[in-house]
Amino acid sequence: MLHAMVMAGGGGTRFWPRSRVARPKQFLALGSDRTLLQLAFERLEACALPASRCWIVTGAAYVAETQRQLPTLPASHLVGEPVGRDTAPCVALGAALISRDDPDATILVTPADHLIEPTREFARAVQVAAQLADEYPQALLTFGIPPTYASVGYGYIQRGERLDIRQGIGIFRVRKFEEKPPRERAEQFFGSGEYFWNAGIFVWKARTILEALRTHRPALHAAVGRIADAWDTPRWAEVLAAEYPTLDKISIDFAVMEKHPEVLTVQAPYQWDDVGSWLALERILPQDAQGNTVQANHVGLKTQHCVLVGEADKLLATIGVSDLLIIQDGDCVLVAHRSEEASVKNLVEELRQRGLEKYL
Repeated sequence: MLHAMVMAGGGGTRFWPRSRVARPKQFLALGSDRTLLQLAFERLEACALPASRCWIVTGAAYVAETQRQLPTLPASHLVGEPVGRDTAPCVALGAALISRDDPDATILVTPADHLIEPTREFARAVQVAAQLADEYPQALLTFGIPPTYASVGYGYIQRGERLDIRQGIGIFRVRKFEEKPPRERAEQFFGSGEYFWNAGIFVWKARTILEALRTHRPALHAAVGRIADAWDTPRWAEVLAAEYPTLDKISIDFAVMEKHPEVLTVQAPYQWDDVGSWLALERILPQDAQGNTVQANHVGLKTQHCVLVGEADKLLATIGVSDLLIIQDGDCVLVAHRSEEASVKNLVEELRQRGLEKYL
């Protein structure tokens, strides 16, 4: 039976100042009246997954807000990590908990903070991947996104031979994974036509991913097993708090995917955006006649190619500027050249080092 787990622990520092410690990216509504987390949950509903077969793994500080935004999710299916430990521990714990109730479970793993459209195409791809997981139970499946440009911000999947076509969707063996490449290498990947972007969305049998973790990360596998064993007991909070912080901080790609002998990739038939920075709004929202992307109360003269975001009761006024990010939220204003979008996370770290945590 198909189950799902949503990874919702990220901070989204590149969306500062709107994204802060108390309000990470998955709780933002970007170009919609629904937050990224709510949209992710609605995609699971489109896959005919009832809330009783969905799990959310998030930070302990975000449990209450997650419950508020997803009122139909059973409280027992909401896991609050005491500390962030990247995706491998998150995936491992989710698989261990799901496996307790359904040892033969197939699991869809998806991040909470991506945009995917149209939803029906995502559901179709998940259906294909779930069928493949039944036919190739020892395989780990990932979704590959056909690249639209030579991105240096995404990981890549080099595909091997085409295994099949299902419902018009290509299925390929994975030759290898490549981390975020430098510009020249990214252009080679894009030009070769042999690579997908790695979206970090997976489908696999619970027992297969757990066995792979036992093989490659035995200490991690043993620890999440102890947490899962305690889940329905009065000791679960104590065990979680004791075990989880000791786990290695490592991604599921490094921990398992790059080592597993049988990995397949499903060519995504949907549009995907990981909404990684403020410039993503240009892909989500329309531009005005001057090429500005505006999500604010804005009045501008001679203002071109800017991204402007602010609260509705505040006014952003600009004169003679171009190619800027101007983001107002609460007590903070960010002004940056668009070419420095990736440096926002560095600015957040600078604020932390200067003891300005009240703005984070």
